[in-house]
Amino acid sequence: MLGCIKIGTLSGLVLVAFTASFCVAITDPRDVVAMNSLWVSLNFPPLLGWLPGGDPCGEEWQGVSCVFSNITALKLSGMNLGGTLADDLALFESIIEIDLSNNHIGGSIPSSLPPTLRIFSLAGNQFNGSIPDTLSTLTQLSHLSINDNHLSGEMPDAFQQLTSLTNLDLSGNNLSGQLPPSLGNLSSLSSLHLQSNKFVGVLDVLQDLPLQDLNVENNLFSGPIPAKLLNIPNFRKDGNPFNTTIIASPPLALSPSPAMPPSSAEAPEKQGYWPSISQTPKAEAESSRAFLTTKRAILVTVAVVVIVIILVLCVLVSSCSKRKKVKEDAERHVVPYKGHIEKPNSKASLQQTNEEKVPKNLVVKLQDQFRLDNEKMETSPKLQDKHGIDPTRMSAQSRNNMDHEIDMNFMALQPPPPPPPCLPVDKVIINPVVPAEIYTRSSSTKNLKSSSSLRVFTIATLQQYTNSFSEENFVGEGTLGSVYKAELPDRKLLAVKKLNSMATRQQTEKEFLDLVSTVSKIRHPNIVELLGYCNEHGQRLLVYEFCETGTLNDALHMDDEIHKKLSWNARIRLALGAARALQYLHEVCEPSIVHQNFRSSNILLDEKLAACVSDCGLAPLQSSSSANELSGRLLSTSGYGAPEFELGSYTCKSDVYSFGVVMLELLTGRKSYDRSRSRGEQSLVRWAIPRLHDIDSLCGMVDPSLNGSYPAKSLSRFADIIARCVQWEPEFRPAMSEIVQDLLRML
Repeated sequence: MLGCIKIGTLSGLVLVAFTASFCVAITDPRDVVAMNSLWVSLNFPPLLGWLPGGDPCGEEWQGVSCVFSNITALKLSGMNLGGTLADDLALFESIIEIDLSNNHIGGSIPSSLPPTLRIFSLAGNQFNGSIPDTLSTLTQLSHLSINDNHLSGEMPDAFQQLTSLTNLDLSGNNLSGQLPPSLGNLSSLSSLHLQSNKFVGVLDVLQDLPLQDLNVENNLFSGPIPAKLLNIPNFRKDGNPFNTTIIASPPLALSPSPAMPPSSAEAPEKQGYWPSISQTPKAEAESSRAFLTTKRAILVTVAVVVIVIILVLCVLVSSCSKRKKVKEDAERHVVPYKGHIEKPNSKASLQQTNEEKVPKNLVVKLQDQFRLDNEKMETSPKLQDKHGIDPTRMSAQSRNNMDHEIDMNFMALQPPPPPPPCLPVDKVIINPVVPAEIYTRSSSTKNLKSSSSLRVFTIATLQQYTNSFSEENFVGEGTLGSVYKAELPDRKLLAVKKLNSMATRQQTEKEFLDLVSTVSKIRHPNIVELLGYCNEHGQRLLVYEFCETGTLNDALHMDDEIHKKLSWNARIRLALGAARALQYLHEVCEPSIVHQNFRSSNILLDEKLAACVSDCGLAPLQSSSSANELSGRLLSTSGYGAPEFELGSYTCKSDVYSFGVVMLELLTGRKSYDRSRSRGEQSLVRWAIPRLHDIDSLCGMVDPSLNGSYPAKSLSRFADIIARCVQWEPEFRPAMSEIVQDLLRML
C-alpha cells in the first residue's frame, strides 16, 4: 500500500511540474512532451539537468542540442542507458540526429520515428525483433547504424525513398533472407556493412550502387560475385560460400572427328547430327577412357618437368659452390700493390650466372657474400685520406664506384621501390645491396642541396627583387609573417614569406632546414609549391610561386570584379580543389600533415580561378606556446577554429571543420566572422547551421550575386556536406576523400 502511495505521489509531482513548465519553458511544448516520455521509457536515467517537466533547451540538458526552441539532436552515446524506446519518438518536431549507441537499451525498434531524421544510430545495444518497414518514411535519412544488436528476420523492402542514405550499417545481428530489391534505389550509398549476419542469395542488387566501402563477410551469400563489385576500393567478402567455379573448356587434343561425338555442351542443332552415337554406352566409355588417358599424360608431364627443374637447381648450386671456392683461393693469393684492390673476375662470374638463369634467392646469397668479402679487403691510404672514413664505413656512391659491375647486375634484379609522395626528412631510400649504416649526412644543408631542387636565396637578392621589401610589394600579413611580391630579372613573379621572430625563435637551424626539406616534397596541383628559401643573418624566408589573382577571401569579400566570376559551378570547383589538397595532406602524405591554419585567405587563385592552398606543412612553426596560442586565438576568433581547438587538440578532422566554414563562405558570400552584423549573425557557422536543413531558409542564405543561378538539388547536396563538416564532435565529421567524392558527383 505504501508503494502505491509513493508511485501515485511521484506521478502527481511529474504531472504538476510538467504542467507548470509550460508557463516559463523555452522549449517547444511538443518537444517537452517527447523528452519526458523518453525519460520515462529509459527508466529515469540520472543525466545532468534531466528533470520531470523541465526545460531541455533552456536548462541545457545533457546530450540535448537545440536551435531556438526546437530540439534538433539527442547525443547520448555511451551513457549506460537502459529501458526501451517508445513510439513517442515521433513527437519530436525538428530533430535531425538521434545517437543512442553503445548503451543497454532493449526491446524492439520503434515503428514510429521522426520523419526529419538524418542521422539515426542505435548501434551497440540490446534491441531485438525485426527492422521496422516504416523506415521508408525517413526520406531525409543519410546515416543509419543499428549494428551489434540482436535483430532477426529479413530486411524489409523499404528503401525505395531513401535516396539520401550514404551510410548503412546492419552488421553483427541475426538478420537472414535475401537482400531486398529496393536496396538498388540507394543512389547515394557509399558505405554498406552487412557482415556477421545470415543473409543468403546473390549480391546482384548492389552492383550499380556508388559504393566505396562494402563488407559482406561471414554470411551465406552464394552465386558468382558481380564484376562491378570487385572494383569497389574497400570490398571485404570472406566467409561466404560464393560460387567462383569456372566451367572448363574441352581439351584441344579432343577435337571433333567422325569417330567421336561432339560434347554434350554443344548447341542442340549440332547434337542432332549424332543421334545414335551420342547416346550409346560404348561411346560414353570410350570418352571416359580418353579423358583418363589425357589426365594421366598431364600428370606425367608435370612430374617430368619438376624433376628436370630440381636437377638443374642441383647443378647450379654445385657450380656456384665451385666458383665460390675458386674465388676464395684466388683471394688468398692476392697481394695488394700500392693500395689497389685486386678483385676476382666478378663480372664474368655474374654474366655466366645470368646466362644460366640462377634463381633469385641464389643471386641474393652471392650478393651478400661479395659484399662481406669486399668489406674484408684492404684499400689505399689515399682513398682513406680523401674520404676520411674507413672502407667499411664509406658512402654508397664510393662503394658503387668500386664495385660497379656487381651492383648494376643486382640493381637490375632488385630495383628499389619508388619513394612515397611525401617522404619524411629523416627517411632515406637506400640501395638494398649496401647496409644502411654507411649512409651519412654531413649537414642538413648538404642534404637539402642533394635531395631537392630548392633554390637558396640571399638577403641581398631578395631585397633587390622586392624593392627592399617596400610597401608597394607588400601582399599581406599572416600569423607566421608578412608576404611580399618579388620580381626576378626574367619578369617571373614570386611570393616571399618573411617569417616573424615568434614563428622562428623556437626552432634551431637544423629544425628549420628539415622543415624546408619536408615542405619541398609536398607536390600537388592544388597546393602552392615551395621554390626556395633564405637562412641568412638570422633571417628566415620562404619563397613560393606567385598567384596573381589573389586569395579566395579577396574574391569573396573585396574584389567585386572577381566575385562576379564566381558562378555556382566555379564555387563547386574551388571547393573540390581545396578538398583535394587536404585529402593529399591527410591521406597521401606519410605521416599525415595537418594544415592547422585552413581559411579562405590561405586559398590562392590562379588565372583560371583554380584553388591553390598555401602554408601547407608549416604547422611546426606554431609549436611554441606563444605562437600556438596566438594562432589558436586568431583561428577561433575568425570563425574557422574547430571546437576542440580551444582544448589544445588539433587533428585532420579539425581541418575538415575549417573546410566546412570555407564552404559556407562560398555558399553565402559572407565572412566567417563579421563584427559589423548584429550579434546573432556575426558567427557564420552559428547563424547558418539552423538554416541548412530547411529549403526555404537555405535558398534565402545563398549569395545574392548568384541571382538564383543554381540547381536546387545541387544546393541541397552542398549544404549537406557543410552540415557534416561542421559537426561538433570530430568523429562525426567525414574524411576528405569522402568529401571529394561527394563534390565530384555535383559536377
